[in-house]
Amino acid sequence: MMESPIKNFFFLAIGTAFFTFLFVYYMPQRADNLYVNGRFYTMDDQNTIAGAIAVSGDRIAGVGSQEYIRRKFKAKNIIDLQGKTVFPGFIDAHCHLLGLGLARMTVDLDGVESEEEAAVIVGRKAGTVPAGQWIRGRGWNENEWPKKNLPKHASLDARTSENPVFLIRIDGHACWVNQKALAIANITAATADPPGGRIIRDKKGYPSGVLIDAAMDLVYKFMPEPSDDEMQQAVRIAVMECNSYGLTSVQEMELDLRQFNLYKKLIDENVFPLRVYSCIDGPGKTWDYFKQRRMLLDYGNHKLTVRGFKLYVDGALGSRGAALVDPYSDDAGNRGVTLLSAEKLELLVQEAVDNGYQVCTHAIGDRANHLILDVYEKMVLEHPLADLRLRVEHAQVLSEEDIPRFKKLGVLPSMQPSQCMSDMFWAEARLGSKRVRSAFVWRSLLKTGVIIPGGSDFPVESPNPLYGIYAACTRKDLRGLPRTAQDVRDNFQLAQEGILDTTAFENGWYGSECMTREEAVKSFTRWAAYAAFEEDMKGTLRSGMPADFVVLSADIMTIPTQEIPGTKVLTTVLGGKVVFQSGL
Repeated sequence: MMESPIKNFFFLAIGTAFFTFLFVYYMPQRADNLYVNGRFYTMDDQNTIAGAIAVSGDRIAGVGSQEYIRRKFKAKNIIDLQGKTVFPGFIDAHCHLLGLGLARMTVDLDGVESEEEAAVIVGRKAGTVPAGQWIRGRGWNENEWPKKNLPKHASLDARTSENPVFLIRIDGHACWVNQKALAIANITAATADPPGGRIIRDKKGYPSGVLIDAAMDLVYKFMPEPSDDEMQQAVRIAVMECNSYGLTSVQEMELDLRQFNLYKKLIDENVFPLRVYSCIDGPGKTWDYFKQRRMLLDYGNHKLTVRGFKLYVDGALGSRGAALVDPYSDDAGNRGVTLLSAEKLELLVQEAVDNGYQVCTHAIGDRANHLILDVYEKMVLEHPLADLRLRVEHAQVLSEEDIPRFKKLGVLPSMQPSQCMSDMFWAEARLGSKRVRSAFVWRSLLKTGVIIPGGSDFPVESPNPLYGIYAACTRKDLRGLPRTAQDVRDNFQLAQEGILDTTAFENGWYGSECMTREEAVKSFTRWAAYAAFEEDMKGTLRSGMPADFVVLSADIMTIPTQEIPGTKVLTTVLGGKVVFQSGL
């Protein structure tokens, strides 16, 4: 009796499927590189820790145990990580890439301990350049000086009278200039403060040499722009420094057309080992250019994306330009400055959303944050089904009633933990002992269910994301301060009424607002990726995603927290290619 053809076909199909399964299961796939014997924090939903990954081309081909990866994949190159720790490539959610490079090429005043020391450094620079050439610099911070006073043009005049001087404060919201620069800009006692800015004056009403926020433009517009060669050098310096700190992606907060074209040029020349998500710096020629062409996505294989629109509500807390509800505790009558009215903000936010752009708005003071949240609320109500991912950049000082509004409105508080290390020493003097409790309120925000994308605002702070991770989970500076309430009394500028709760500093500066280590790392990986609509290609280690990852010298999830800042980047990999290596 003949067997049924259907029965034969059935057994043939079963056999074929079985042998196909065995072939696929046991026959290794080709890969370019296997990274084995590591501790891979994938940062996925299950917080999986893998032992190895396979890389094919610019993508991750597999993630799993060493046994699985070695069985599943075959590659010419097998890299033994010797037990080292691996994370997804770090992402800085708020930075100024060109600004970092230019800062490295000009007079560096970061860390100078007095006005006189800064003036001496400028004087040395003046001796090396022709008369009339502008001297640029950045990084001064009067809060680190003995008298805590804003500097005067006279100290610069004593060192150089033939060169105009323009020195940007560490926060980027004030500049210190000499009399030569004031004369070129024709700034006198009769010059009125511009809208959104202040000219700091002496007792007789004459400009003292410091210009706040919009007043900086009175001098800046007379300065020659950097040459194309200088800009290219600056960008390449900045990109290399980012790679050395394990950064594979950054979110650039002030793109203009010159930068855009330069980035494209460097990408085309294959000398741009970084991924940049860019925000256009407010209304103007660059914004008009991109509005006409809509957004640019994925130029150079995910190297450059232009999708954000940056706005400013106020200035900075350090230079007393942040917009506060009540006056500064150490500057009676001053509530800071607002750079845009609510009406203007509404028009600009609406225009950006209508053109498909994400809005990222700088707001530091409680008044500024309340204002932009009101504007965002109207936008969310008008677009109830849209995935806007509106952002507030900094969100440093919040009124208690505004904290839950971020979650309610789906607004992302994009914050820079390392700024807490700098600002905490004088924040109470600015805000008073009660209001200071509403500064850098990471835990209070996280409790509402929001995520916090992490950045540095470099060159305001160091580009090193490990500093930000450390600050987020300790609320201490690099010396480990504060450890006790006495540390605060000895090292911090306190309000007249003094600290309210001495136990608030036993686990860092108001340590109850710390993040966990896991949250801190997420801020600089998957949460930062989400903030740029890029969670499907960045921020985690999983099969199919670009092979962007960083190898560290120590496990920052388990070592004592004070050792996190000293952890070294051994290797940075971008799209499967090593872009920085030291020690492996």
